[in-house]
Amino acid sequence: MSQKLIKVDFHNHSNASPDSLVKPEELVTIARKRGLDKLVVTDHNNIRGALRCKELDPDLIIVGEEIMTTRGELVTAFVTEEVPRGLEPGEAIKRLREQGAFISVSHPFDPHRGWDLSDLMEIIDLVDAIEIFNARCYREEWNLKAMEFAGERKMAGTVGSDAHSLFEIGAAGMLLPEFNSAEELRAVIRKGKVEAQLSSPLVHIGSRYAKFVKAFFPAQET
Repeated sequence: MSQKLIKVDFHNHSNASPDSLVKPEELVTIARKRGLDKLVVTDHNNIRGALRCKELDPDLIIVGEEIMTTRGELVTAFVTEEVPRGLEPGEAIKRLREQGAFISVSHPFDPHRGWDLSDLMEIIDLVDAIEIFNARCYREEWNLKAMEFAGERKMAGTVGSDAHSLFEIGAAGMLLPEFNSAEELRAVIRKGKVEAQLSSPLVHIGSRYAKFVKAFFPAQET
């Protein structure tokens, strides 16, 4: 009998991020409609939106966080305690390890949002994976470079829509054997099959619009 596979999107934002207007209720509803079995909510430097989504659909939602370190961003899953922005990568990883979280590196080769290679090399032995496909990358080659980097070093990879709007939810995901914890995810992550496509570059305009709206109407988080 073949093993059941589930579809997982490892990188998504709610209106708890400064550049998204997606309400938790909308995020959960659209993810289900688009056939996702697990959705990791990874708001910028907080877990408020993820916790709200988890309340709405505990089976679907995994609490994560996208954390801005002094060198680049980490995208995580199974976070139980918020990790603040602005830490050195090693310190952020230490705090995540202490709570048993799964740790990946966000869009490592995106020249606008990625990591310097020297900084990336310092942490590759400390993380569980790198993001090998991010649907918000402008160019396919940036994701291909991440895939090649992971393959050469026999690293695991994660895949995410990096959704900041309703249109983007489910653009990128992985088919994986079922898992229910960070430990179980580590055991199956290398069996993942990528199902992904790039989002339109125009989605970045939506993020700028969200920031503009929140600058004038700050009470946009529910």
